Amino acid sequence: MSFKVKEYLLYSLILLSPSAMAGVSSPSNQLDWATTFGSLLFVIVFILLLAWLLKRMRVPSLVNQKGLSVIRQIAVGHKERIVIVQAGEEQFLVGVTAQSIQLISKLDKPLSQEEMAASPFSNQLTQLLKMHDKSQ
Repeated sequence: MSFKVKEYLLYSLILLSPSAMAGVSSPSNQLDWATTFGSLLFVIVFILLLAWLLKRMRVPSLVNQKGLSVIRQIAVGHKERIVIVQAGEEQFLVGVTAQSIQLISKLDKPLSQEEMAASPFSNQLTQLLKMHDKSQ
């Protein structure tokens, strides 16, 4: 009698083993697939969202930009800016739009750190434009 019980137990273990269950589609197996697919989809959407946010925030590139820097800038429209750019020892007044970058003027006398900290950029821009009009 004990031999028959052991035989039935052995058969039940073989039938309930994972390799035997692989062919059977159970609700828990389908739930595992759905969870895995949902997690993968969430990770992909999260990566795309982060990429979109980084693009919207206009994170500066990590490339070393020796000798070229934006000193000051002011928005004059939705995507338009007027910028003072320093290239080496020279400074330029530049207009930047979504489609182009235009040189407005080369500054005869570069702005010092004290001048930049003393007054707002809009005042400096007005003074520079007046100086540019007088010289022409």
